Amino acid sequence: MNRLRQVAAALLLPLLLPLLTAGCATPGMGTTEGGIPVVTTHTAKGQDSRVLFLVIHYTVADRAQSLHILTEREVSAHYLLTDETPPRIHRLVDENRRAWHSGVSGWKGHRLLNASSIGIEIVHPGFRKRPDGEREYLPFPEAQIDALIPLVRDIVARHQIRPERVLGHGEVTPAYKEDPGPTFPWHRLAAAGVVPPLPGLAQAARVAAQRATYEAALPDAAWFQQQLQQWGYVIERTGQWDEQSRRVMMNFQMRYRPALYRGDMDAESAALLWVLNNPPPAPKAAP
Repeated sequence: MNRLRQVAAALLLPLLLPLLTAGCATPGMGTTEGGIPVVTTHTAKGQDSRVLFLVIHYTVADRAQSLHILTEREVSAHYLLTDETPPRIHRLVDENRRAWHSGVSGWKGHRLLNASSIGIEIVHPGFRKRPDGEREYLPFPEAQIDALIPLVRDIVARHQIRPERVLGHGEVTPAYKEDPGPTFPWHRLAAAGVVPPLPGLAQAARVAAQRATYEAALPDAAWFQQQLQQWGYVIERTGQWDEQSRRVMMNFQMRYRPALYRGDMDAESAALLWVLNNPPPAPKAAP
């Protein structure tokens, strides 16, 4: 009988030990993920998320290729939104870890945004070449945007990302990227409240007034470079309308004036920049 009791105890002890240990855990104590004991009774008030930006991309590849590229190569993203019906969202990198999606990027003085951003890739062909050799950017399916908006809303709410820091890949890396391109429906994200309202819609009268001013006298290249830099773009202020300036302006126009995005200086683009950089004063609070 004693032998049976010893065998039973030996079999039950491994099962009971975790329960006994948990029951005797010291309040206010925990461990790191590596098992190092730590005291958890105090939490600092001065803290927030490491994530400051959300960057939206398209893959220019089909679903299978996109998954392969983003999981087996040196590029990655936190999420991949598919083009299936209905679309599915793959989480490829934990939000607490850095994904390699934004390259040599920058916005408003911040650089190398991989360390401070969440990246979302959308399975989308981007564009096709027309017979004349020009690119024709393709629309995004409604179902994809319907799936994207709740994901963006969830991410920005949890990390308290400012609406003006939800950006396209081309905005933070304009030298060689332009995604999500001129057909991406920023107006829908604005209507959902996750990005600021588009000035051409929300402040149409101010834009029209400034456009008339700039049609009479168009600012020079230095003015446009200063305004683009003030809004957030990484641009060298050379005083010449050079290739880097055209790339930055093209990406600006793709978001704020997608009907025409050749990267030229024009009065409408000047007006949009001025309105963005000179918001109207906030209304005074009632006494």
